[in-house]
Amino acid sequence: MARAVVLVSGGLDSATVLAIARSEGWQCHALSVDYGQRHRAELDAAARVARALGAVEHRVVSVGLSDFGGSALTDPGIAVPTAPSAGIPVTYVPARNTVMLALALAHAEVIGADALFTGANAVDYSGYPDCRPEFLAAFERLANLATKRAVEGSPIAVKAPLVALSKARIVRRGLDLGVDFSLTVSCYAADGQGRACGECDACRLRREGFAAAGVPDPTRYAPQPAPAHMGIAP
Repeated sequence: MARAVVLVSGGLDSATVLAIARSEGWQCHALSVDYGQRHRAELDAAARVARALGAVEHRVVSVGLSDFGGSALTDPGIAVPTAPSAGIPVTYVPARNTVMLALALAHAEVIGADALFTGANAVDYSGYPDCRPEFLAAFERLANLATKRAVEGSPIAVKAPLVALSKARIVRRGLDLGVDFSLTVSCYAADGQGRACGECDACRLRREGFAAAGVPDPTRYAPQPAPAHMGIAP
């Protein structure tokens, strides 16, 4: 059975990608990256997803992108936005997908994997430049210039089966493949129990995806504080 390294963040998209890779007959080696993200509950979710969807292993690699900051996901001094903004949002993490794919490539070369799978999506997403088909094609070219296996005649493929799908279509595809989305965490500001804030961009896209797919949203949301004026009556 051919091997693949599948980047598993713990979110909806990467869970669906892992299910797709398994359905295509790949032996899946799940890889998650602890990059200093504030929503660390997603790493626990990634472990649950890898077990539930039959990955042969699940590794977590640490890399200190929080040492550089520059993103609401890695710098506690930058608030996670609760409303859509113009342009690329502050939740963009500089070089994140490049670093993650490079780590996946290193793992793939060591274990003799023929493909890297990523949940990158360029339809219902936040506009990150490293989620576009052009970036993925460029990384595949790099991978096949920079690795021993490729220059010796065994190229590696970068597969992004969700790149052109809407969030609703991703939800339906995952459900068709038996993904339990209640195991996943997408929220940028999830609490320690993995409960979603319900307000960030990731929560909005996820909620709209389930609504458009016409299926119940299994996301666990953190309780919202009552407005200040709603005190207890005497």
